[in-house]
Amino acid sequence: MILYILRKNTNPKSAAFGKHFAYPVIEETIELDGLAEHMSNHNTPYSKGAIKGMLTDMVGCIKELLLEGKNVKIADLAIFSLGIKNNGGAASEEVFSVSKNIKGVKLRARATGELIAKNLNLEATLKKVSATTKVAGNGGTTGGGSTSGENASGSGNTDGNGDYHDPDGGTNSDE
Repeated sequence: MILYILRKNTNPKSAAFGKHFAYPVIEETIELDGLAEHMSNHNTPYSKGAIKGMLTDMVGCIKELLLEGKNVKIADLAIFSLGIKNNGGAASEEVFSVSKNIKGVKLRARATGELIAKNLNLEATLKKVSATTKVAGNGGTTGGGSTSGENASGSGNTDGNGDYHDPDGGTNSDE
């Protein structure tokens, strides 16, 4: 079940000013070690250490291939690629320079197969939580909103544009 809280958009420059949006409550972040342990408990002959070693090598290899200009597709997970963060455009090709016109690169991951939004929407269950709701894994409380019996299957856009906005104001959409 995906827990969520509601927050009001307080940015007066936004077209969505004053509207309320749902934000997921992240209960816990599982690191590579925890993922390896979780996977080893799923009827596999491989130990946590063997799985962690494979995953660690996979991460390194994905990075290496991305830096070679290749995309990496892991079926039913994502296609990983690099994007370029531009720093404004140049007036012409002649005046374009990497140092002036490129801020850096970013990792992009586009869901595939079982993790595409259409499939997740069919399987996701949502529940509104409050500031006093205990959330497993973080030892604290969520924040904002009020507990209600609102449960919903599927999901909708958080801002009408398909962009998920994190609590710090960022989005997951490409620049």
